[in-house]
Amino acid sequence: MRSSASNGFCAYLRRDLRLSHRRLGEAASPLIFFIMVSTLVPLGITPDPASLALVASGIIWVLALLATMLSANDLFAGDYQDGSLEQLLISPQVLVMPVLGKVTAHWLVTGLPLTIVSPLLGLMLSLPEAGYLPMMASLALGTACLSLLGAVGAALTVSLQKGGMMLALVVMPLYMPVIIFGGATVQFGIDGLAWTGPLAILGAMLAAAIALCPLAIAGVLRLTSIN
Repeated sequence: MRSSASNGFCAYLRRDLRLSHRRLGEAASPLIFFIMVSTLVPLGITPDPASLALVASGIIWVLALLATMLSANDLFAGDYQDGSLEQLLISPQVLVMPVLGKVTAHWLVTGLPLTIVSPLLGLMLSLPEAGYLPMMASLALGTACLSLLGAVGAALTVSLQKGGMMLALVVMPLYMPVIIFGGATVQFGIDGLAWTGPLAILGAMLAAAIALCPLAIAGVLRLTSIN
């Protein structure tokens, strides 16, 4: 049973990574959005480094949220349209593990690249040097939370033809604690305070999301297939 669950996770992880590799332009859209909007922020607010430093952490986190949401809507849409989601639902394997594999692939394609390029954006937005490490640590945990929560919203709206706005309405309240503690981690680092406290809360959120979100997604997808 354990081997079957592990096989389901690995199979869907590899499958979604291959699909993302075949559609590089679409897969890279959140990262391109993240970088392009960050370069426009100094033009829209102020090019003054001191002023940018005050809002840099919040801007980076909000842009990471928007970039993740940009791709979350398509997490199950392709499988729903081509019928592979229905095949997954009627298969004898535990549904939770394939779902977790798909969400992990989404984070590897979206959240991990955002985390890696965040120091470059921090440099453009004049983020103080003390904020770089807490920013990367908080984004690594926080974007994984955003992927799991976004997947719940994607499962709820998978049968809707234009579910993007509905997805935003569903998941935005769930995203707020992640944004609050993610931004607090960076700000604590900048202020010279112990930033491991809010980071630990982010880690607890991620642990809870890993335990609960795949179960919620599997249940929602089964209800969607019945309807």
